[in-house]
Amino acid sequence: MKTGSKAFERARKKAETILKDPEKTRKIVDSAINKASAVKTTSQFQEISEKFQALIRMIRSYISKEYREIPWQTIVLGITAIVYFVTPFDAIFDFIPLLGFADDVAILTAVFSSINHELDKFIEWENTNITEASPEGISAVEADFEEIQEG
Repeated sequence: MKTGSKAFERARKKAETILKDPEKTRKIVDSAINKASAVKTTSQFQEISEKFQALIRMIRSYISKEYREIPWQTIVLGITAIVYFVTPFDAIFDFIPLLGFADDVAILTAVFSSINHELDKFIEWENTNITEASPEGISAVEADFEEIQEG
């Protein structure tokens, strides 16, 4: 995925650094979940919520070494989108009413489009592996996100 955004390029560099430390990766994912719960009511975010949740689960599965069938570029791009999403000072400052999350949603949408095949493969893997392991058929990550949405 090509983008001319300096903010996106900074996020990509930060993502590569973060991915070297599983604890930092967990923290950025947790930050993304917290921010998602704060913006969940925006119609723009609701449209990408399902893919966002899948990306979060895929990253968590990757860092826990449960799912490693992901090209490095895909995982870097996913973390880059998360870093961009949680950064308040990106192309459009997040605190600007109505516009602040437009660039975040645009970046996430572009990344989802770029990694859609890998997300679909992960969801297929997840459906055959995680669902079988969970008696209720719901993963812990989905439960975390649902609790945030209800709260």
